[in-house]
Amino acid sequence: MIDGAYVVRMARYNRWQNENLYSAADRLSDDERRRERGAFWGSIHKTLNHLLWGDQMWMNRLTGSARPTVGIADSASLYPDWTALKAERTRFDQAIIDWADAVEPSWLAAEMTYYSLAVERDVTQPHWVLVTHLFNHQTHHRGQVHCMLTQTGERPSDTDLPFMPE
Repeated sequence: MIDGAYVVRMARYNRWQNENLYSAADRLSDDERRRERGAFWGSIHKTLNHLLWGDQMWMNRLTGSARPTVGIADSASLYPDWTALKAERTRFDQAIIDWADAVEPSWLAAEMTYYSLAVERDVTQPHWVLVTHLFNHQTHHRGQVHCMLTQTGERPSDTDLPFMPE
């Protein structure tokens, strides 16, 4: 089982890596960010939207925070405006860190049941499994964005967890 220190480290890693990718994406034109590149969600902009949507959905399940305003099918268009997407990403990363700072071991061990549209049934798992999934989902889609950025010639900086600034 994970512990609170893992949750805090991964929340901070999430912010660090989002700053890394958004900084690289900011150097692109809007057309380049929106160019379809064959990734699951299509473009850099769409994938970053879906990633924020996923974070919002999981935090809604885990904390009761507001649900995303659209469903998964429209998650890639959550924030059509780049500036608004960046601002919400920054705000939400801080919300994840604030939550992580307060996670208790007893909460991580407790189970949660939620309805999954993906499998169309109730799913029951310990919180620690779902929190691990939250961070794994982030890493998965950031990897896709990193690849797309590299295809444009942009080079995001380090992604290695041991090199995260304290």
